[in-house]
Amino acid sequence: MHIAVVGLSHRTAPVEVREKLSISEQHIESSFRALKSKEEIIEVSILSTCNRLEIYALVQKSDSGVDAIKAFLKDHSGLSDNDLFPHLFNYNQEEAVSHLMRVASGLDSLVLGEGQILSQVKKMVRLGQENKVLGPILNRLLTQAVSTGKRVRSETNLGTGAVSISSAAVELAQLKLGQSLGKDQLVTLESEIVSVVGAGRMSRLLLQHLQAKGCSKLNLINRSLDKAKALANDFPNINIHCCLLSELDHSLCNSSLVFTSTASEKPIIDSHRINSLQDRRSSLRLIDIGVPRNISADVKGISGIDSHDVDDLHEVVNRNQETRQKLALQAENLIQEERRLFLEWWESLEAVPLINSLRSSLETIRKEELQKALSRMGPDFSARERKVVEALSKGIINKILHTPVTKLRAPQDRSERLDSLKKIQNLFDL
Repeated sequence: MHIAVVGLSHRTAPVEVREKLSISEQHIESSFRALKSKEEIIEVSILSTCNRLEIYALVQKSDSGVDAIKAFLKDHSGLSDNDLFPHLFNYNQEEAVSHLMRVASGLDSLVLGEGQILSQVKKMVRLGQENKVLGPILNRLLTQAVSTGKRVRSETNLGTGAVSISSAAVELAQLKLGQSLGKDQLVTLESEIVSVVGAGRMSRLLLQHLQAKGCSKLNLINRSLDKAKALANDFPNINIHCCLLSELDHSLCNSSLVFTSTASEKPIIDSHRINSLQDRRSSLRLIDIGVPRNISADVKGISGIDSHDVDDLHEVVNRNQETRQKLALQAENLIQEERRLFLEWWESLEAVPLINSLRSSLETIRKEELQKALSRMGPDFSARERKVVEALSKGIINKILHTPVTKLRAPQDRSERLDSLKKIQNLFDL
């Protein structure tokens, strides 16, 4: 058996490819079924975010397992081999373990050290458990990855002051506004007429950062008015006007800055919509942090429209990375330690079949000898006394097994473990 990961991220694929691989929560169950139907895959889990789609699996054989996952991704995306495969990466065993722990710790994120990815890894664990596609191996690995992410953030300063995708989007708006004024710096958004489309977690973070950057009034647009109002109630210091998605055109006409973050699988703003607007402002800045994209790429050619997607966030993220790279080196040491601990546990599993066989053999002997002893005791031997004698015999077996089992499963050179296993097998004729 092997642990493998196949996927793509902001490092390997542009947003127009990533959005075709995105798996929404409503499609996660069918995706699990499709993957588990492949005989090469034993256990599986899916991590789908705006910046990555990664499938972790316990597979029978490394090469055939990776090929099975790639075949699923090709079917799911509808992309050709040439359009998909150059963007995919895959790691096996030690590299797969390291990669997952780096992801959970925020070291592979667009925004180094971001906290949101840890929540997304936790969600990956929950979905895998709910859909019963995790077994003991991946469950152990994913749980340890979550613990590693927490440890990195508590034992280093990597998580301190880390920005999220949402805060990077707000900073991009500040930077672009500054550049339009001839300044290469972040400026306040006090003068902007802002609209936010969507009322989910990303929009909540957007509102937090907009408030911190001087925004005191905005339109919040969503399919559900109740959900928008519930979010608005959490921000009493911002004058928020809630409206339905059917009023989007009105907001586009009257806004100077629009953020979009919805779960829509198709663009809700395209060139046709923009060109159909009556009396819109001469300049409109659109910032889309949805994947799949909420804003079609064809709006970029329209006069007066300044449109950006998640891939454009690199411009602000790169301005803050140098200091955080030094902190990342501290985190790498912790990750390597956690990786070693998991791999030691994995290697110790090699001893499990023989340990079970040894325990079964001794248990058979115990039962046989116990039965002989009890038969000699006669009918005057009470039920309570029988239980005491049986507990005694079980305790003796457990005491005998404790030291050899502990030594077999302890961290050690693989050749030493194999040598010990062979000797026990011969000695006990297992």
